Amino acid sequence: MKRIGRLIQLIVPLGLVFLVSMLAHGQDKSAPSAGNVIQSIDVSTQAGTVTVKLGFKDAPTNPPAAFTVNNPPRVAFDFPSTANGLGKNSQDVNQGDLRTIRLGQSGGRTRVVFNLAKMVKYDTKIDGNTVVITLEGGASAAAAATDSTAFAEPKASGEGHAVRDIDFRRGRNGEAQIVVDLSDATTGIDLRQQGKSVLVDFIQTALPPALERRYDVTDFGTQVDNFEVTRSGANTRITITPKGRWEQSAYQTDNRFIIEVKPVVEESGKPKTASGYTGEKLSLNFQNIEVRAVLQVIADFTSLNIITSDTVSGNLTLRLKDVPWDQALDIILQAKGLDMRKTGNVVWIAPRDELATKEKLALEARQQISDLEPLRTESFLLNYQKAEDFQKIITDANQRILSKRGSAVVDTRTNQIFVQDTAAKLDELRELLKKIDVAVRQVLIEARIVEATDTFSRNVGARLGYNDKTGRGDQIPGGNSRALIGGGLNATGAATGQGGTSSFLTDTTFSNMAAPGLGGVNPGQLSLVLMNDAMTKFLNMEITALQADGKGKIISSPRVITADNVEANIEQGTQIPYQQATSSGATSVSFAQATLRLKVKPQITPDDYIKMKLNINKDSVGASTSAGPAIDTKQISTEVLVENGGTVGLGGIYTQDESSTVTKVPLLGDIPLIGFFFRQDLRNNNKHELLIFVTPRVIKDTLTVR
Repeated sequence: MKRIGRLIQLIVPLGLVFLVSMLAHGQDKSAPSAGNVIQSIDVSTQAGTVTVKLGFKDAPTNPPAAFTVNNPPRVAFDFPSTANGLGKNSQDVNQGDLRTIRLGQSGGRTRVVFNLAKMVKYDTKIDGNTVVITLEGGASAAAAATDSTAFAEPKASGEGHAVRDIDFRRGRNGEAQIVVDLSDATTGIDLRQQGKSVLVDFIQTALPPALERRYDVTDFGTQVDNFEVTRSGANTRITITPKGRWEQSAYQTDNRFIIEVKPVVEESGKPKTASGYTGEKLSLNFQNIEVRAVLQVIADFTSLNIITSDTVSGNLTLRLKDVPWDQALDIILQAKGLDMRKTGNVVWIAPRDELATKEKLALEARQQISDLEPLRTESFLLNYQKAEDFQKIITDANQRILSKRGSAVVDTRTNQIFVQDTAAKLDELRELLKKIDVAVRQVLIEARIVEATDTFSRNVGARLGYNDKTGRGDQIPGGNSRALIGGGLNATGAATGQGGTSSFLTDTTFSNMAAPGLGGVNPGQLSLVLMNDAMTKFLNMEITALQADGKGKIISSPRVITADNVEANIEQGTQIPYQQATSSGATSVSFAQATLRLKVKPQITPDDYIKMKLNINKDSVGASTSAGPAIDTKQISTEVLVENGGTVGLGGIYTQDESSTVTKVPLLGDIPLIGFFFRQDLRNNNKHELLIFVTPRVIKDTLTVR
C-alpha cells in the first residue's frame, strides 16, 4: 500500500499543476491589491506634440513600464497597484497622432493603452502626483520613428556611466552578437544605421583604454568580420560593418546591452531571416520591473495562457526595439535562468532545474508503471521480411527495442513472430513493422565492355643476284628470257611448266633482303631477269612486299538483377588447369579462372539515383608459357552515383604500339635508288582501346530483361 501511495504521488500530471496555478492566478486577479488611483486624464496639443497628464491620488514612485506594438500602432503603460477611478474605460482624443485612450484593470494593475495613427516617439516623467506622457509629432517625430536613433534615454545616476566589458559571440542560428556590459541600466543608447554600417553611441559613457581597439572576429564565421570601439567626445561608439545581406536587432537586460546582426537569405523569391523567430514584432521598455509582470505583458500581447511557477521571482530591466515576441520571451527566460514547456495554448514557465526535476519524476513514475503493467502476446505475420531477421532487430542486446520483460519467438514455417510485451511496446512494434516489412525495390544493372583493335603491318624487301654461265655451264629452264611476276612461289618455274620451286635464278647472290611473311602468308614477288645476247650472263632482281590491315571489335555485355542493397554476381568463362607443388613434394592440379564477371551492390537513393559499388573484369587465355597458358586481365573496381536509366563511362585504356625497322647492307643500303635492293623495311602500327560503360535501371512492373 505504501508503494501504491508513492506511485500516486509521483504520477500527478503536469496538467493538474497547470490547473492549480491557473486557479491561483485567477485568485490574484480578483484580489483588491490596488493602492493608488487614476483620478484624471488631461490631453493638450502644441505644435504637433500631444501631452497627456494622468492625475493620481498619490505620487507614483517609478515611471510606468511601457511596450509598443507596430501593427496596429499602440503604446501601453502598466501601473502596478493602481485602480481606475475615472468611472470609464475609454476616452476619445483625436488630437495629433493620438486617437483614443483605453484603460483596463486586472489583478490590482491598470493598463493605459494609447491607440495611434502611426508610431511616434514618446517620453514619460513624474511631476508630483502627475505622470506626464509626451508624444512627439510632425516631421521630427516621423524622422525619429524612421531612424529609431534613441534606443534608451539617459537617466540621472549617482555615478558616471561606463563600459565594463565588451564580448563577441556566435548565436545558435549563426547570428553575430556583440555583448556590452554597462556600469548601470540607466545609460543612454543611440542606435542608428549609417550607410552600410551600424553605429551604437553610449551617451556620456566612459571607455577603459584597454577596450578601445578594433576587434577581429573573422574566425566566428558570422556576417561580422570585425567591429571597432572608439571614443567620440564624451560618448563611446561601436561601429559595425556587416557583409552581405543582413538585419540588426538590439535589446538590453539589466546592465547588459546586446546587438545582433543576422543574415538574410533568399528562398523562392521571398526574403527569410535565419533567426527562426516568427512572432509579431513589439518593443518593450521596462525599468526594474518584476519578471512575472513582464511575462503577463507577453501573455496579454500573444493571447497565450502563461502559467508561472511560484519560484519565479526577481526584477528585470529590459529594452527591446522591434523584436519578435517569441524572441523577447526567449531573452527573458535566458536572462533569468528559466525554461518553458508548451502544451497547446498553455505555456508553463519555471526555473530549468524545477522543470527537469518534474520531468524526471514523471519519467520514473512511467517506468515504474511499465514494470507493473501486465504483458500481452500478439502475433505478427511478415510478408517480405524474414521473421528471424526481425527478431534479431528487436532483441538486440546493444539496442533492445523490447522492454526488459519482453520476448519474441519465431515460427519459421509460417514466417510469423510472436511477441510478448506491454501494450505500449506492442503498438511501437506494429508501427515499426509497417516501415520494415515492405517490398524491396530491384535494380537491373547492365555493363558493356568494348574492346577495339586496329592493326597495320607492311614489309618491303628485295634480292639481287648474278649468274655467269661461261664458268659453270648451267642450263636455264625454259630457254627464253622473260620478266615474270609471282605470288608466293617463283613464277619462272610455273611458266615453263616444270613445277620448279627455286625462288631465285642466280648462282651468286649479292643481296638477300627479301621481306618476311605475315601471319603465315608469304609476301608477293616481282622477279626480273636480264641477260646478254649469248645468254651466258644473267642479272636477277626480285622485289617482295606484303601489307596487312586488321580491324576488330569485341563487345561483352553482362547483366544482372538484384534487390536494393543486396550484392549480385554474374560470371562466365574458363577454368584453366595447372600443376603446383604441395608441401609433401608431390604435385596437384589447381585451376585458374579466365572469366567475364560483373559484381555489383546497388543502393537506391531517395532522389531516384542509384549508388553502385562495382567490380567488373574481363579475363581471357593468353600466350602459352612453359608453366602453362597466361591470363590476360582487364578489370575495374569503383563506386559511382548514376541517375535511374542513365549511362556512365567508368573508364578506358588506350594503347598504341608503333614500330619501324630497317635492315640493310652497310653503305650499299644508303645509296639513293639503288640502295632499295640492299634494304628491307618493316613497319607496324597496332592500336588497342578498352571502354567500360554501365547502365542501372530501377525495375518497374512493365520492365523485363531483354
